[in-house]
Amino acid sequence: MLFKKTLHELIELIEKGEITAYDIYKSLLERINEKDKQINAYVNVFEEFETYKDDGLLKNIPIAIKDNMHIEGKPTTCSSKILSNYVAIFDSTAVKKLKEAAATFIGKTNLDEFAMGSSTETSYFGTTKNPWSLDRIPGGSSGGSAAAVASGEAIAALGSDTGGSIRQPASLCGVVGFKPTYGRVSRYGLVAFASSLDQIGPITRDVRDNAILMNIICGRDEMDSTSADVEVEDFTAYLDKPVKGLRVGVYEDAIEESSDDVKSAMENTLEILKRLGCEITKVDLPHSKYAVSDYYIIAPAEASSNLARYDGVKYGFRSEEFDDLGEMYIKTRSEGFGKEVKRRIMLGTYVLSSGYYDAYYLKAQKLRGLIKKDFDEAFKEVDCIVLPTTPTEAFKIGEKVNNPLQMYLSDIFTIPANIAGLPAISIPNSLSKNNLPLGLQIVADAFREGIIYQLASAFEKEFNLADKLPLD
Repeated sequence: MLFKKTLHELIELIEKGEITAYDIYKSLLERINEKDKQINAYVNVFEEFETYKDDGLLKNIPIAIKDNMHIEGKPTTCSSKILSNYVAIFDSTAVKKLKEAAATFIGKTNLDEFAMGSSTETSYFGTTKNPWSLDRIPGGSSGGSAAAVASGEAIAALGSDTGGSIRQPASLCGVVGFKPTYGRVSRYGLVAFASSLDQIGPITRDVRDNAILMNIICGRDEMDSTSADVEVEDFTAYLDKPVKGLRVGVYEDAIEESSDDVKSAMENTLEILKRLGCEITKVDLPHSKYAVSDYYIIAPAEASSNLARYDGVKYGFRSEEFDDLGEMYIKTRSEGFGKEVKRRIMLGTYVLSSGYYDAYYLKAQKLRGLIKKDFDEAFKEVDCIVLPTTPTEAFKIGEKVNNPLQMYLSDIFTIPANIAGLPAISIPNSLSKNNLPLGLQIVADAFREGIIYQLASAFEKEFNLADKLPLD
């Protein structure tokens, strides 16, 4: 039952000589063979145990990687038909850093196509199911990574977060998901969706595992011009620090817009934080209510530019029937992209077009500055801000797939941190009346990941879902 254990427990067992990394790999492979026909967390499972380094912190323990990050020699599909035959020719920096820490890889996880979605229903390879309830979505776009960790099909995983794509599925699957400060983790080798918003981060079963992986993947990278030259702290040093006197801001507008279950969970959360000695105050983020509208101008605009490279010429899928180059482009992109990706390309192309650029894109960038300014003002008064990760529990598969506006609102509480480039975590804080996980989100100022881990670790000691995860 090694698949049930956390990363730090397994590291300790290997160091004691009680197990080997291959034992863990076998346990995971058996679990995947048993469960993944139901859950569909993986796009590719690596049936061969490959090691890259003999000695390192991760002891050759297998990690799952969202299938929009490159592992050299392995397929990177972005869960899209247009990249269904593409094999990566280099490692992403995050993967390279994991290899240097002696990680191995168990497989590539499912996602919404090109990370565009909140439910992992837009994948070319089919919907991932929530392991807590197979008729519900796991969240998105990193739904495969979150479902794999929650169900024991992975010990830990990497995801990417453009508007909540790590935190939202972590919340809905009852695990821990972290979006670092923009620039904290290199984006080199992450297939771009919206370049000013994308960030790579870890999804794990507990806060300690999360901090361990963050220590490894952070740092300046000359291959990414947006990578920040900021010293990487040891985030595990924050895990057992007391939180008495920590100034915690509450964004009450988000709580008021949530379901009764989420409201109740947040009331309990605030009582716990008070008991731990935190100083609770209300914060005002007046422009955050416009963040979803802002995001769905900025992100599609960047996506329409980034996805122009998929045309069937140099790599990926190419339509077989065409008379000239123009028709080849049109047919390849029409057949290769799914409905949601096409929708966002068209939205983005529209807001960037002549005559609309000033009215939409330029205005959205100004609003982005106001959203960031609100956070700057709030962090003069508080050390971190708490709010729900999602407004509801996981919804039923198919419930919102034909209503894109309702789907987009799934990320209403996570998007502001991306717009402002701030670090944020989702940790479990309750179970709903339907026995489904709900998440607490903690946001801090740029490059203050440590204080998030400090508060998350203290809260986790009061409420921990690890023993309740669907691992049987």
